[in-house]
Amino acid sequence: MKFEMAEQLSVLACVTWLLLVTIFFVSAWAGLPKPDWLPMVIAAIAGFEMFMLVDATRRRRAGDGSNG
Repeated sequence: MKFEMAEQLSVLACVTWLLLVTIFFVSAWAGLPKPDWLPMVIAAIAGFEMFMLVDATRRRRAGDGSNG
């Protein structure tokens, strides 16, 4: 399966988000200190993914034929 550039970026963002959330919860479970910037980066990536989802839905409903 070949992905377009926007889909590749979305997959990369999802994988990065999952990795950062895992680091966050493992450090909380282990009692390790968490960097102050980590929740902000997690929220920023989640916001980007929400934007991509809304944009893809809008494009699909508009019927312009591109799913990127």
